[in-house]
Amino acid sequence: MDERERLNKITESVIASTMQVHSALGPGLLEPAYEACLAYELQERGFQVEQQKLLSLVYKQLRVEGAYRIYLLVENTVIVEIKAVETLLPIH
Repeated sequence: MDERERLNKITESVIASTMQVHSALGPGLLEPAYEACLAYELQERGFQVEQQKLLSLVYKQLRVEGAYRIYLLVENTVIVEIKAVETLLPIH
């Protein structure tokens, strides 16, 4: 399997898992609930998932540790950002 096929497999599973979690839970919960259930679903499908992974930011010579927090990192490749809002705005 080449890299493109691997990424497609991961993203297809993320989308399918997201739909399964949302169908089961419905709207209206806070992001941590969806995050925990989605991480569980992806792990059940055999994927490595890291939650709340901190990333550093580098600005010129300044390194800011923990400047960004990833909700889910799947297979050390795909970043999943979870939003539980009524309407997505451009900032999302």
